Amino acid sequence: MNKKFFITTAIPYVNAKPHVGHALEFTQADVIKRFHKLLGEDALLLSGSDENALKNVQAAEAAGVDIQTFVDENSKLFQHLAEKLNVEFDAFQKGSSKSHFASSQELWKRCSEAGDIYKKEYSGLYCVGCELFYEAEELNENGECFEHPGKKLETVAEENYFFKLSKYESCIRKLIEEDELKIIPQSRKNEVLSFLKQDLKDISISRSNARAKNWGVPIPEDNSQRMYVWFDALNIYRSGLTEKYEKFWPADVHIIGKGITRFHAIYWPAFLLSAKLPLPKSLFVHGYLTVDGQKMSKTIGNVIDPIDLIEKYGAEALRYYFLREIPSTEDGNFSEEKLKTLYNADLANGLGNLVARVAKLAENVSLSFSSKHTPKLFKEVETYLNDYRFNDALSNIWGRIKIVDQEINQDEPWKIEDNKKLEEKLWNYSRAIRDVAFDLQPFLPQTAEKILKQFSGEIKSSVPLFPRFV
Repeated sequence: MNKKFFITTAIPYVNAKPHVGHALEFTQADVIKRFHKLLGEDALLLSGSDENALKNVQAAEAAGVDIQTFVDENSKLFQHLAEKLNVEFDAFQKGSSKSHFASSQELWKRCSEAGDIYKKEYSGLYCVGCELFYEAEELNENGECFEHPGKKLETVAEENYFFKLSKYESCIRKLIEEDELKIIPQSRKNEVLSFLKQDLKDISISRSNARAKNWGVPIPEDNSQRMYVWFDALNIYRSGLTEKYEKFWPADVHIIGKGITRFHAIYWPAFLLSAKLPLPKSLFVHGYLTVDGQKMSKTIGNVIDPIDLIEKYGAEALRYYFLREIPSTEDGNFSEEKLKTLYNADLANGLGNLVARVAKLAENVSLSFSSKHTPKLFKEVETYLNDYRFNDALSNIWGRIKIVDQEINQDEPWKIEDNKKLEEKLWNYSRAIRDVAFDLQPFLPQTAEKILKQFSGEIKSSVPLFPRFV
């Protein structure tokens, strides 16, 4: 039986349609899945839609639409984005599904049986954007959440169920310090450990039906309350596996943005420890995207629809930009002008031109490429992918493209009259191109497939892989 590797994206809120940040994370997750499949592993990628958040309720009300209809329609937009990006989700779990409700209620019961859930009156400051209560010292100088400056927090007072988060503080710290729950990069691990130096406080894990508008997962044996979204939504990682749960749980890596690290590094492990369930093995935390140097904002009007970019430049070009231009664990900037520049320089003039040159030369001498050559991942590329250093892996591949181009310019094969020598040169170029295409499979799967097909058997010239943009 092949070794399993289970990957998840964060579960996006569906209070609005997806933006380029979602496209970035989907692409990163897809690369990791395809890489592990190339290694011969049984890789599974799960995503879903976080549908039980208060922000979804408010967005549906603002749109004048029934909540279920609203989340169903927006959920489809995220699945459509994945399809357009050529991202292969093996499971997509909706937060409002019956199977998710049942699994989350089972998780609640496990935590309750462990003695970790109790009820009390509570008053606190709540950020709807984060779906999180904050202490006053965690806010900025204007009393606002750092993730959503300019938005006033709600003062909420009601009786809720609480989870004994404080009980698991030392255990979680030990797991993270010893990399049993590995956090990548080190800077994010340090941030979590720094947060754990403060005494963890127990957290509210429910809200009244009145505040939840009767939306969300009902508390077992208490119809007056619904689960706090960060209790049930994290469980989508488990509930979405359905019959594949026994084989694939725990997750090998949760891929998340830096703004939700605390939920995944502290809350989620605590819930699972309480429920006596296996913990995920690692968190890969990426940064945020700005647009032309500015934070994405509806007010500024710079929220970019990734579908528009795909229709204009193609999915492979957008995937390349995300993976080559954006440092995988840091904040990065999206610029359509830079996308166009990279497209022309690296895809059209670089890879595309090399493939066209060699294919034409090979076609002129009726070169047939032997199927005996079976490429495999370059060790450097494998190392970079294991560390989620996508931009470094692509830099390595494009360095090899440049070397082949230089060899062709030096060899001047169009001047070689000795057929045997010419065929030997062309065979070497073709082998190098096949090696490049093999390594490109996780990153640019459609392009890689075209090249591998073109350079199998008798090589023929074809339409340009990437027509230039002017």
